[in-house]
Amino acid sequence: MELRTRFLPKLLNSEVDEYLKTNDIIIVPVGTVEMHGGLPLDSETVISEAFALKMAEACDGLVLSGLPYFYAGATASGRGTVQVSIRQGIDYLNAIAHSLLRQGFKRQIYISFHGPAHMTCSPMVRDFFDETGVPILYIDLSMQMFQSAKDLFKSMDTFHAITVGAYELMGRLEDVPLTTEYSVPHTKTCAQFSDLFALAYQSGSTGYCFADPMDHMPTTAIPDENVRRELAGEGAELICEIVKRMNMPHITAQMKDLKGYTDHVAQLCPWMPSSYNKAK
Repeated sequence: MELRTRFLPKLLNSEVDEYLKTNDIIIVPVGTVEMHGGLPLDSETVISEAFALKMAEACDGLVLSGLPYFYAGATASGRGTVQVSIRQGIDYLNAIAHSLLRQGFKRQIYISFHGPAHMTCSPMVRDFFDETGVPILYIDLSMQMFQSAKDLFKSMDTFHAITVGAYELMGRLEDVPLTTEYSVPHTKTCAQFSDLFALAYQSGSTGYCFADPMDHMPTTAIPDENVRRELAGEGAELICEIVKRMNMPHITAQMKDLKGYTDHVAQLCPWMPSSYNKAK
């Protein structure tokens, strides 16, 4: 099917109907709005949406965009940060997942580049399976970057290039301001507690907030439009390469096979929550 766009909110209802006749994949980028040095507050939302677009293109999926307000974490000390509790985020995503399943999207893939997003997405994915028997998926993009593309990640400048590249892929490059103000190296004010923070994955060990806006985060200098374009080109290429290495056709094929496997296990073990709840 030839699609005008991969973004579900931009499609006509009739176009979604046609798509669902042949496929059932939707990618849901989960974002945040938080202080982010010299980059816009929605930068980690835009990164996730850019990845979602390239992932959808690779596996003939759609993208459910427009989900920027979730748990931000330690950046809640920023006046521009929108902080939603983890529990509220789980409930909201769960409602969306149930709607998407009713609509016909059996293969749902939730993604985020925001470090603490796993605390929202992973519980929802597991509870959703127990409720419905449908194994949906969460992909932690920052983890994937370090696992499958560590050789591409040279420094924090690479991360900033990916951010600027995401704005380019989303047609929003001019939203990235020209600035050198945030490029001074900075030691986090909470660095003394790093031994505590390292005891669990990505902000999951203890509660805290940053004392200085520069704690999240120093940003590579973008003094002029030429540098911005160079960063955008580098970052867009990196996003495409990371998605290529993820092998989305393989992931979505495995999701279909996993559904068959879990259905078989449910028949063997009808007392499992996924089987029991479906039978009620």
